[in-house]
Order: sequence, then structure tokens, then C-alpha cells
Amino acid sequence: MLAFLGFLMIAVFMFFLMTGRLSALIALIVIPIVFAVIGGFGAELGPMIMEGLQSVAPTGVMLMFAILYFGIMIDSGLFDPLIKAILKAVKGDPLKVALGTALLISLVALDGDGTTSYMITISAMLPLYKRLKMNPLVLTCIAMLGFGVMNISPWGGPTARAIAALQLDATEMFTPLIPVMGGGILWVFVTAFILGRRERKRLGVIELEGAPVGMAELETASASEEDMWKRPKLLYFNLALTAGLLFCLIKGVLPLPILFMIAFAIAIMVNYPNQDHQKNRIRTHSANVLAVVALVFASGIFTGILSGTEMVDAMANSMIAVIPESFGPYFAVITAVASMPFTYFMANDPYYYGVLPIIAKTAAAYGVEPIEIARASVLGMPVHAMSPLMASAYLLCGMSGVEFGAHQKFILLWAVLTSVAMILTALLTGAITI
Repeated sequence: MLAFLGFLMIAVFMFFLMTGRLSALIALIVIPIVFAVIGGFGAELGPMIMEGLQSVAPTGVMLMFAILYFGIMIDSGLFDPLIKAILKAVKGDPLKVALGTALLISLVALDGDGTTSYMITISAMLPLYKRLKMNPLVLTCIAMLGFGVMNISPWGGPTARAIAALQLDATEMFTPLIPVMGGGILWVFVTAFILGRRERKRLGVIELEGAPVGMAELETASASEEDMWKRPKLLYFNLALTAGLLFCLIKGVLPLPILFMIAFAIAIMVNYPNQDHQKNRIRTHSANVLAVVALVFASGIFTGILSGTEMVDAMANSMIAVIPESFGPYFAVITAVASMPFTYFMANDPYYYGVLPIIAKTAAAYGVEPIEIARASVLGMPVHAMSPLMASAYLLCGMSGVEFGAHQKFILLWAVLTSVAMILTALLTGAITI
């Protein structure tokens, strides 16, 4: 019954989201509460929701200050040289813009963090998409697919959790996945080519003079007002600060929320020492902050109820139980395919620490090595990246100005195809076997 309620809740949530009948914010709050009451958990809603909110609170704080930090970097003109270089290379061709997006996200997502990857990519590319009148859903789709593939690096969350949960050697686990990542990125470029060619057919190649200088150019009434916030003399300071921030993120010097709080404080003090200017910049970016952080806390209700009612455990166990015994030798492939829905409706921790050991133990009975199950479990990451439980997905949509539901509808097929491309590459290279 719990499993049925859980699957029905996910289906209803996706229906209302993709049809536009409810916004993501309202759906994340209302739908899980309704299903919890239907399941007889009304009296326990308070503790479950509070636990969920507490679990996402650090993420909410991190995103708040990350948005403010990168907002200051955009205002000050940090990304202007990159945008100008990209514009010079693509020459107003939507196809080249889409391919450039794929290249950029492939590079910046190496740090394994969705927040910074999306912020840098959207900050650099969105002005160009707007200037060419390209569909911003193409941008969000390519960015999310690229991050989904690159997120299986050892310092990314999923692979690290799989290694820890099954007590595996990191090198032995990851080295065979390198060609798989290559296959996934290749498919992301194929996707970018297809989507970019569609946009070129719709818009043509547009002759542009000059280059967009930042998101503010497209949102403010006058260039002079935008120029007053530029800090070209601080370009190298801002670049060094951002590089230092990314280094500390990768090394885990401090928790992410603290790092972004410190970096934001330094950035705004140095770039805008005047207090009135600081208030103005914070006010300018407050709409983005509110939209994203509100969704993060709403997702806390969703995850709190899924976990607190134990729906998520029942859903996982029911999916494992329906696998026929004759399918035993194919357990690695089954795990790879199942990782798409599993990681869509489950957060990383319950999946990798709760479900994956059960799958690995079951697969061992059929002679499938745990390390293959671990590799298979991360191949659904392109679908996981679009999960409503991923806070960075809301950031991506919020910064791009697209509806979360519209983005889900647009990317779903491409995300599944990317995971399929990775699974096929894994089979061809022997990362997983039958």
C-alpha cells in the first residue's frame, strides 16, 4: 500500500507539473501533504516536515549566498571576456551556440558541483541565447545533461557514496567509467547538435555586432546604468577569488554554505564598498534568491514526507521484488536502467546507503560483482539531475527564467537517451557485463 501511494504520488506530481496545472512550489508542498493524509500519517506530519526542512536548510543557505556571490560577479563583469570570446567564435549561429554550451558545461562541471556549474554556464550563455532569441529550454537541457554525465566523477556525490556504501576501491571503481563518461559527453554534443540545428532552422544565422556584456544588459533599461556596476580594474581579483572559492569547494576546506557566505562578503565589500550600493545589488538579486530558496524548502516537505512515511523504502523494495529470478545474470544492466527512476524519486543518501547494498547483495547471489552494481548505479545520473529533489535544478530554471515543469517536459526524453548512451558504452567497454 505504501509503495502504491508513493508511485501514485510521484505520478500525480509529474502530471500536475508537466501539464502546468500547478507550479513546482505549490506542487512540492500540497501533493505530498495530501498523500500523507490519505495514508493515515496526518498526526505525524509536523515532525516529518520539520525533519525534511532541517535536511535541506544547509542547501538553502548555500544557494542563497551562491546566487548573491555569482550575481556580484556578473554585475562586476567577471564573465564579460568569456562571453565576448564565445560570441566571436559562434558568430550568431544557434548551432555553434548550442555546441559551445555543451563544451562549457563539460569543462565547468568537472568540479562535480551543480550549483557552480549551472551558475557559470547560465551566466555566460544566457545573454547570448536572449540576444539570438534562442529557446532558453535548449540551454537548460544541454547544461543539465552535461552536468548529469560529469557528476559521476569520483569527487561527485553519487560515485563517492557508491564507493563508501559498498566499501570499494575508488580507482578500480572509477577508471572503467572514464570511457563511459566520454560516451555520455559525446551524446550530449549530439543532443546539442540536434537542438542547435533546430534553432538554426527556426532563426537562421544572425549577424551580430559587438558582444553581450552580461545578463544585466538584457534586463536593465540603459547601458549607462549597467556600466556603473562594472569593475574592470577588479577583473583579476574577482577571477582569483572565484578560482580560490572553487578550489576550496573541491578540497572541502569548509562546508559549502560557509564558503559561499565568506566569498560573498569579500566580493561585495571589495567591489562595492559603499553600503547603499551593496543594498542595491542585494535587492537586484533578491527575486532570484527568493524563487530558488523557496523551492528548496518546499522540496524539504516532499523529501521529509517520502522518507518519514517510509514510502521511499517501500517503493524501492517493491521494484527489487518484481525482478524475476531468470533475470539474475542481467542484474548489472537492470540496476543501470532502474537507477533512472530510483534516483529520480530518491535523494542520493537513501538510494546509495539504503537501496544499493540490498541490490548488491541480491546480485551477488547470481554471481554479479558488487563493483559492477556500483558502476551501474551511477549511470542514471542524467535523469537524477532533473529530479525535483535536486536543489540545483531549481537554480538552473530560476536563473534561466524557465518554468520547472516546462523544463522537465523538454528534457525528459533527452535525459533518458543520455543514460541509455552511457549504459551502452558501459556494456561495450566492459564497465558492466551481462
